[in-house]
Amino acid sequence: MRADIPAVTRDQMREVDRMMIEDLGIELIQMMENAGRNLARLVLDRFQPATVLVLAGSGGNGGGGLVAARHLSNWGVSVSVVTTGTSLAPVPAHQAEILQRMGVNFGEPAPADVVIDAIVGYSLDGAPRGRAAQLIDYANQQSSPVVSLDVPSGVDVDTGETIDRAVRAAVTLTLAAPKVGLVGAVAVGEHLLADISVPPQVYDRLGLAMPVDTFAAGSLVSL
Repeated sequence: MRADIPAVTRDQMREVDRMMIEDLGIELIQMMENAGRNLARLVLDRFQPATVLVLAGSGGNGGGGLVAARHLSNWGVSVSVVTTGTSLAPVPAHQAEILQRMGVNFGEPAPADVVIDAIVGYSLDGAPRGRAAQLIDYANQQSSPVVSLDVPSGVDVDTGETIDRAVRAAVTLTLAAPKVGLVGAVAVGEHLLADISVPPQVYDRLGLAMPVDTFAAGSLVSL
């Protein structure tokens, strides 16, 4: 990991999100758009897939995966989406509605050139259950590369431990700042950091010395 980029805990990342939304007025949909576009760009540039399967949870992580699905579809990739259930949070539900209006396929998982893991984000609480657990198992059964958004689903971002099961990613694109438990974790694979446009004062308020030029050369940084 770059020695000059500090890692954050789950609670610190929650505070980053809270300050962006409540203190600065940067809405979740804006952060989600940045995350998803960066993820889509990474997948297209790295793998040049003809087909992509997006496995999306019901929260913000899933919403980022749905944004990536939109951009990939716009760029000519055949995208299919599988969600963990029908009860999506409001902003991810909005992203899903856009994809449905675009005619993107929603259904059961099928093999694809790349699998995007956007099932469970940094807020994991206990072992993955139900449909989320099934989709983690499905991802791990594929021969195609799996790209995880923010964290491989099932990995605790504070400890790096796996409770029961977790996605084994080829690449993990973590958001805003590295997570302490992901540094060196085997399930992470190649570790990249994406810019979601967090203002410097957010990190300053948390006492984190995030270099202001972290993303000056591009929106993705190798860790």
